[in-house]
Amino acid sequence: MRSTGPLLVAAGIVLVIVGALAWSGGLSWFGRLPGDIRIERESVRIYVPIVSMLLVSVVLSLVLYLLRR
Repeated sequence: MRSTGPLLVAAGIVLVIVGALAWSGGLSWFGRLPGDIRIERESVRIYVPIVSMLLVSVVLSLVLYLLRR
């Protein structure tokens, strides 16, 4: 049985990298892809990132598939 320690360390490193990208503006395109719904009015802002979430789902599915192989 594998140890969960290295997996937790890898997940932490990935979270730090994604956080640094979000903080620096490297992920400014996320939520603004064609197909994402953005409604901005004076008193209401609604974001429905459909295509962005599909992209995240495909990437995570691919990563999990490769890890299982």
